[in-house]
Amino acid sequence: MNDVAGARGSAGAKSASAKQGIFARLITFFKEVIIEFKKVQRPTPSELWQMFLTVLSFLVVVMVFVGLLDLAFSQTVFWVFG
Repeated sequence: MNDVAGARGSAGAKSASAKQGIFARLITFFKEVIIEFKKVQRPTPSELWQMFLTVLSFLVVVMVFVGLLDLAFSQTVFWVFG
């Protein structure tokens, strides 16, 4: 019986939320956004530097790989079509 009462309670809360005006819902949304922003954990400078170097090294590896593929395809096309 408590499950049924709980289900009705959540439906009642949802209908009360739907009855709020658009501006009240927007204010509630932005309040929740600010609360979530306060929960964000920012990286320390050393962690940020480590992540930057990781991304940069991955980028260099991808650039070399794509460059080698481009060189191989251009040489193949030049060899086939002369």
